[in-house]
Amino acid sequence: MTALVFAEPHGDSVADATLATVTAAAALGGPVHVLVTGTSAAGDAHAAIAGVEKVLVADDAAYADGLAENVAPLIAGLLDGYDAVLAPATTTGKNVLPRVAAQLDVMQVSDIISVEGPKSFKRPIYAGNAIATVESSDPKLVITVRTTAFDKAEASGGSASVEAVSGPGDAGLSSFVGLDAVNSDRPELTSAGIIVSGGRALKDAETFEATITPLADKLGAAIGASRAAVDAGYVPNDYQVGQTGKIVAPEVYIAIGISGAIQHLAGMKDSKTIVAINKDPDAPIFQVADIGLVADLYNAVPELMEKL
Repeated sequence: MTALVFAEPHGDSVADATLATVTAAAALGGPVHVLVTGTSAAGDAHAAIAGVEKVLVADDAAYADGLAENVAPLIAGLLDGYDAVLAPATTTGKNVLPRVAAQLDVMQVSDIISVEGPKSFKRPIYAGNAIATVESSDPKLVITVRTTAFDKAEASGGSASVEAVSGPGDAGLSSFVGLDAVNSDRPELTSAGIIVSGGRALKDAETFEATITPLADKLGAAIGASRAAVDAGYVPNDYQVGQTGKIVAPEVYIAIGISGAIQHLAGMKDSKTIVAINKDPDAPIFQVADIGLVADLYNAVPELMEKL
């Protein structure tokens, strides 16, 4: 079963999400190829991934900005020699692959957490409260991968061939206007080893900044937030962890002032060690926490800073 991985756009480097998706593709038991919509330099970087046999590079201005209306027809047109196409279950993957599935007239298998067989997979349902085993009967598989559930492939050591490909180009349905991204020296939220997250209990943006940022700086951690904190305007949308935000699984996840709504737990409960600070002893977050502290965060966090 030959699999094509749609690489997460990441400039001329390789995204961690792509490395985990390569691991998932390899579990299907056949050759793994990677499609890069970018420059030849990005193609060379992906060719170094261990276990990848070939890298396809679509170096065309129509695909440079990852517009789904342009990229989906490109992918669909390349699938004649493939049994499956996989992409990370990121904003980009969730935007592009459903369009590919529609063009192929097949069902998409979304957010898989394990490969059980050539066409059998496990995926979470009901916000992660149940795990379903699904089997596809479609001739081609269209799969998005929960990247926190798979180990990352080695980013070096491979020697894949690089081949230029082309597609239908600009579909004329959309245009790229601009990218308003948050630039930070901190680790990327989805690949950070430590995450410090704050919730609605932090009252406002200034309090969030004064409480969470120094602790994250001390630990070299990424900063996350609950949906309630994001909706209240404490931090940008990029910080949101949860079912409708980013799915993370760091070595250490520190939840400060987060009650633990089911949607938030769905995004972080696979973390290796979960530390929770909340003054409500009945907060749901304590049901998944490895270490729980029932305390006022305004007393506990400064004391924790002193200890560190």
